[in-house]
Amino acid sequence: MTNKAKIKFGAAIWLLWLTGCTVGPDFEKPSADPPGKWADFPAVKQYEQSVLPSKILEAPLEKEWWRQFNDRLLSTLIERAINKNMTLRTASALLAQSRALRGIASADQFPGLNGNASYSRLQPSKKGILNLSQALGGGSSFATSTNTSMGTAANGTGAGAIGFPAAGVQPFNLYQYGFDASWELDLWGRVQRELESAEAAVEASREQHHTAQLSVIAEVARNYIELRRLQGNRNIATQQRDIAQEQLQLAGYKAARGLTTDIDVETAKNGLANAQAQLPQLDQQIEQTLNQLSLLLSEQPGMLTAELSTPQPIPAIPAQVNIGLPSELALRRPDIREAQANLHKALANIGMATADFYPRFTLSGSAGLQALRLKDLANWSALQYAIGPSIMLPIFQGGRLVSTLELRQAEHQQAAIAYRNTVLTAWHDIDNSLSAYNEAQRRQQALLAALQSNTEALNLKQQRYRQGVTDFLPVLQAKAARLQAEQSEIDGASTTATNMVALYKALGGGWRMTQEQETGANKIEHHEEKK
Repeated sequence: MTNKAKIKFGAAIWLLWLTGCTVGPDFEKPSADPPGKWADFPAVKQYEQSVLPSKILEAPLEKEWWRQFNDRLLSTLIERAINKNMTLRTASALLAQSRALRGIASADQFPGLNGNASYSRLQPSKKGILNLSQALGGGSSFATSTNTSMGTAANGTGAGAIGFPAAGVQPFNLYQYGFDASWELDLWGRVQRELESAEAAVEASREQHHTAQLSVIAEVARNYIELRRLQGNRNIATQQRDIAQEQLQLAGYKAARGLTTDIDVETAKNGLANAQAQLPQLDQQIEQTLNQLSLLLSEQPGMLTAELSTPQPIPAIPAQVNIGLPSELALRRPDIREAQANLHKALANIGMATADFYPRFTLSGSAGLQALRLKDLANWSALQYAIGPSIMLPIFQGGRLVSTLELRQAEHQQAAIAYRNTVLTAWHDIDNSLSAYNEAQRRQQALLAALQSNTEALNLKQQRYRQGVTDFLPVLQAKAARLQAEQSEIDGASTTATNMVALYKALGGGWRMTQEQETGANKIEHHEEKK
């Protein structure tokens, strides 16, 4: 090929590369179809006019919503879990892996260059191509002249290596080093779609990390609230045991004086046994909850016992709960963002499968030095090179390409269904959480009223006992009733606080990456940029 022809061919390839197109469909963000306002939700409509201690407001969502409980210890535990939880560390490692895979995909955009060097001691077979040379005309002028010239050049070490003499070839040395390069011209956007798919995979992995963090935060808050509930119940169970002991003593005193029967004594014994039986069960549940919190913080069992053993009230709910705007939900809930990234990835994979139907153009070349003597490698005449394009055109693949494209299209359809289902599930989660939070508040109001009534009844009976109108048994019974009402109120407060946690989890609030996690996840990406 003449220089002029080479220039024309190179220009044609360059023009083809510039005018190349990206095949396959382009991604467009799907609509989450949010309602216009929260008032359109049934749970909000039902309680819009209700007088509740904690109001739902369409205001910017609190990022660190757990601080609204005004519990410093809870906030500290959550911060420690964000930094130390093993599940989050695993998610960070997976995110780093996806970024490394993106770097691998990105490398296909650029030419590949390899250096090589070798030394060989060669002995051609006398029964191979040399034997063929002898059969075709051993001792010919071509063989003889070539042998003579090569023998002189190699000082006898490689005599006849090229001329194939009939007498055979002596072993000889071969030294060479150089470079190989190749570059696939991305005319149809296959490499670009591959990179697009890898970018979407990184986004999906990042949202998986956010989902894991949101779950860890909610679990720490839920277990902390449960711990305070159990500690409150154990305190009440201790008081109930003491009251049962007093009732047994009073029954025994009356029975000894013939004022009551032994049935009352046995009944009092049964009440005391039941009260005592609650304590081991509560102690076990407290220990299990402490261990669960330790696990969430990646601590050994028992490491939080001293820190959390002192009973504290259940965290109080705030006067208002900001839940943001419905239109922001798709940007806030990590599972929706992950489903969107998976949809994007599936669409990019369709483009990759489509590009496989088109020919692939590759520019490749090599250059190096080759000589029979080591000192000749410094001679410019030892230069050898090869350069040129290649094309790969799929002609018959047994239906592989068609089936692959159909597979990618089916995967995209599945991803689209998964996205719509995720969005729909999110709306239901929010409505259920709003309803549960409001219902828990209504129930809590009733439980507080019952506790107040029991307190007033206890005061009246204590007053009648001091006045000598009645004996001490009605006072003990009123104390037991009040403790039962107090236990119900504690359970109700725990349910309300837990439902608030579930509401913020459904809203997708609270996830963030710490500096350490962001640095760890970006470490590979920064390394790729340097390369």
